[in-house]
Amino acid sequence: MVLQVVYTAITAVLPLKYWPHAAVAAAVLFVIYAYAQGPPTNRERDLHARVVILTGPFTPLGIVTLTALAKRGAHIIALSPYPLSHPVPSLLLPLIRSTTNNENIFAEYCDLTSATSIRNFCTTFLTGNDTRIDAIVFAHEYPSIGRIWFFGGQARREKEQREAEQRESASLASFLMVTLLLPALLVAPVERDIRVISVVNPFYAAALPTFTSFLESTPSSPARPESLLISEGHRALRTIIVTRHLQRILDSLPNRAQDARSDKPPAPHPSNILAVSACPGISRRDTVAPFLGTGERGWSLAYIVLLLPLMLFTKSSSSALQTLLHVLFLPTPLKRAQAKVDAAADEEARQAEAAEAATPEPSPQRAEPRRVGHVEVLKPGALYRECAVVRLEVPRPPAPVLAPGADEKKGKERAEPSALEDDGEFGGESVGRAVWEWYEARLKEWEAQDKELVKAEEEAAAKEKAEAEAKEETAQETDSAKGKDSGPAADS
Repeated sequence: MVLQVVYTAITAVLPLKYWPHAAVAAAVLFVIYAYAQGPPTNRERDLHARVVILTGPFTPLGIVTLTALAKRGAHIIALSPYPLSHPVPSLLLPLIRSTTNNENIFAEYCDLTSATSIRNFCTTFLTGNDTRIDAIVFAHEYPSIGRIWFFGGQARREKEQREAEQRESASLASFLMVTLLLPALLVAPVERDIRVISVVNPFYAAALPTFTSFLESTPSSPARPESLLISEGHRALRTIIVTRHLQRILDSLPNRAQDARSDKPPAPHPSNILAVSACPGISRRDTVAPFLGTGERGWSLAYIVLLLPLMLFTKSSSSALQTLLHVLFLPTPLKRAQAKVDAAADEEARQAEAAEAATPEPSPQRAEPRRVGHVEVLKPGALYRECAVVRLEVPRPPAPVLAPGADEKKGKERAEPSALEDDGEFGGESVGRAVWEWYEARLKEWEAQDKELVKAEEEAAAKEKAEAEAKEETAQETDSAKGKDSGPAADS
């Protein structure tokens, strides 16, 4: 009876002759959804006893990253932009600990919009008892900054200026933290696998045509009007290029594993510290929702209206996580030598088996040959998207790239050959060096501005404290005066 009622209701809404069309439409929608989610990673790795520093842990992608790493046993240091007594870290972290059965999840306060806060965290970490780092994941740069504006005006221009400052401070925060923690990474054992992963937004390709103008600009140059996607693309492309240049610098360092008794100078070698960029693609909550005016824990009318098509054509946070997990799980090039040894042994076993099979009398002691297969390893300095390496042709300026704010003396030094190998990737060594020097120049200005801001805040706090103490002393004097006045009256 119930099935008959259900069948009657369904056929009343969708007649039986349209069912094949509905089935085809459902299959097409399923294929589109599966394609939009992207491929999952085919790798897995045990992360027990691995120390991972994670920025942006309370963004949508950061939460699923935190949970995925905790499930695999990682020791996680989550850098919280909120005070540790805030409800977000104080409630979410115990919940993740209990659901993943991992007690090694800790939060440290670090405001990534303040250079002073970053330095305080790095100083505290480097002076602690345990300075081991196996991975640094910069997930705070992935969420989009800004929203699509439909109306102009002074308020819009001021808002866009603040958003541009937020993008720049987010990139400078990653650069500053890497440079401060690099000494701890360099003194680590050479056999340790260390990874520095920068998570970038998917709009880097939109900035390629105009990136040459960015290289020719200086930090003091007036800001050029750019669209929202171009601004986001410049931020991502800067991070990709500076990450590749960081890998060039790491690979140019001498081999610490070389015998110290040798008279030969240390030779460069592939570093055990791998810096890569990971693009999770277009996700609903981190990429599209901010453009539509949705905050971290809020909703907008535009987002609600477009929710169904967004669910179909954009990624969920779990699907966006796959590329990040892929670059964390892939074996490093340090294992490539062992893989070559195994492949050579497999080839010898195959040849021995072929020779043995050619003999008239088969040997009863013939061993089963091992499979020879290609082992994918992590490519240092590369950009990964959809669990695969992405190649970008970054345009080079026609003239030698002059560092932003550099003088003529530095320009002459730029003409001399560099000690770093020019692999030609992402514009080559010259573009990488120009972006690196842009970061250095902007970092000095950012730190100077932050010091002034921190000093002003300290002076305001000291003034407020002094006023509170003065009010308290006045109140105490008033109370004591009232007590004296009431004393004789009570005696009489």
